Amino acid sequence: MASAADNIAANINFGVFSKADELKKRIWFVLGALIVYRMGTFITLPGIDPVVMAEIIKTQSQGVLGLFDVFAGGALSRMSIFALNIMPYISASIIVQLMSSVSPQLEQMKKEGVTGRIRLNQYTRYLTVAITALQAFGIATGLQGATAANGAPAVMNPGPFFQFTTVVTLVGGTMFLMWLGEQMSERGIGQGISMLIFAGIVAGLPGALAGTLELGRTGALSPVIIILLGVGAVATITFIIFIELGQRRILVQYPKRQMGSRMTGGESSHIPLKVNTAGVIPPIFASSLLLLPLTVAGFQGAPVAGDEGGILNTMGALFGRGQPLYLLFYSAMIVFFAFFYTAVVFNPSETAENLRKYGGFVPGIRPGKNTAEYLDYVLTRLTLVGSTYLIIVCLIPEFLISRLSVPFYFGGTSLMIVVNVTINTMQQVQAHLLAHQYEGLLKKARLRGKK
Repeated sequence: MASAADNIAANINFGVFSKADELKKRIWFVLGALIVYRMGTFITLPGIDPVVMAEIIKTQSQGVLGLFDVFAGGALSRMSIFALNIMPYISASIIVQLMSSVSPQLEQMKKEGVTGRIRLNQYTRYLTVAITALQAFGIATGLQGATAANGAPAVMNPGPFFQFTTVVTLVGGTMFLMWLGEQMSERGIGQGISMLIFAGIVAGLPGALAGTLELGRTGALSPVIIILLGVGAVATITFIIFIELGQRRILVQYPKRQMGSRMTGGESSHIPLKVNTAGVIPPIFASSLLLLPLTVAGFQGAPVAGDEGGILNTMGALFGRGQPLYLLFYSAMIVFFAFFYTAVVFNPSETAENLRKYGGFVPGIRPGKNTAEYLDYVLTRLTLVGSTYLIIVCLIPEFLISRLSVPFYFGGTSLMIVVNVTINTMQQVQAHLLAHQYEGLLKKARLRGKK
């Protein structure tokens, strides 16, 4: 397994950075877009009592709402215009990607190049509007009956007008974030959608640190445990970076060919297979599905014998965060989604066929079916390692949250997103700096050539 950590650890020439005006403009654009995004998370929906809403979400902090509120940077607990954040767009993208591997029409569209990708993106946007409208209507309907512990209603003037304005506002907020993310990808640095989620998670980091230190001040946590948390955070970050940059490089050889009097070809390349091909998709899907019973049970109130509320509350107790049954199913679903999503995004048979068309072959493996079987063999074992890594990283915060009552942001899905976005952004910054250096060398060469 080869690691690309040496590429990330390369020193940045700050002299070159100071002269890279294009890169500085892109960075300033991203910072400005993130400021606009964070300002929007504090604009509350019309007709909502933010104090009551925050209290309601606090009671659901261990459910799906708490998980999504972390990704939204507190926008859901404040029920702001960006309460749904960019999650509907991510869901739509995943659905379209999965459907493209099942539907022959969508699969053919994906192979059409730029034109096909434009059409798939358009379908993704349409699906995003539908998903957002459905979720917004559900939120508007649920908010009208939501009350705090003291009986105070979350909605001051419930009715059809409130539902209409809530749906329109939430759909508009998500579509604006989708557009903002695309602009950040095109005119900024890094992947725009990922940067928005990154900003939401990082925004909650100071509060988590302050909460941990407050627990230490009041004696709920001993100083030794707080120090161990810091050491564990550094170790977890190091472990995530090592695995996320880990690759298994499959050597590919191209035969030599006689073209006239010249001999061409004979080059060697490689197919980089990531250890964690599925990324953060498996823990996000697994968390959402497993936390759903706990969230629904929290809205049902106290269990009543013989009714559905009692069943839901029983399920909520069995699948509560940190419970053995929850951890068992969580691990199993992470493994399932890791293998499922990897099979969707990487097709060994298609890769082997493309190699055969261009004359490439894996040394010691016959082209065609044997190459596809070999790639599937390697990818299966890499996915097993990657899913085990996901289980280890994701179970750390579950243990700390359930056993120590720590507002832990240094592990699990949140930390993997932060680390991945940071790595990708650093790689793009280094690529821009390298391109700027090449431009400078080319200009000097042209000046010398004129002399």
